[in-house]
Amino acid sequence: MKIIIHDLDESYNEKLKAACDKVVWADGKYAPCQGCFNCWTKHPATCSMSDSLHEMCRIVGQADDLVIITDNTYGGYSSNVKNLLDRSIGASTPFSTYRGWQMHHTLRYGRKGNFKVIVYGDIADNEKKTWELMIERNRLNHGYTSTELRFTDSIDKLEVSEI
Repeated sequence: MKIIIHDLDESYNEKLKAACDKVVWADGKYAPCQGCFNCWTKHPATCSMSDSLHEMCRIVGQADDLVIITDNTYGGYSSNVKNLLDRSIGASTPFSTYRGWQMHHTLRYGRKGNFKVIVYGDIADNEKKTWELMIERNRLNHGYTSTELRFTDSIDKLEVSEI
């Protein structure tokens, strides 16, 4: 299953549906993660808050390929995308294992395929280096086997077929 998470305008939802199985729009109309860890312990892979991200752990966890389209915000994800990713922490378990010769949380849904991030906006060279490191760490933490990182100064230049 291929999932696309994006912080673009709502009008992109229909365009992106042609390139994946599910589109998740990071519109910011949801509560931030409360850090209660109930998605790890009390209600595995289900957030305690009853809003549009209630099942985000399962959606992200079951994605074979994950594509994130985000605005560059100080060398990181936009706040709406970051909030959505924070709410998906229950895709892993509170238990630890070795992956890549380092300790990481055990994956609740097993290994995955490609982790692709498309970053748009004004991006400085030092921010690009930060993105490269962060995406590799995210890939390892979430159990993806490969990663792809693309930068574009304008999202209008992006073709759906490239996703």
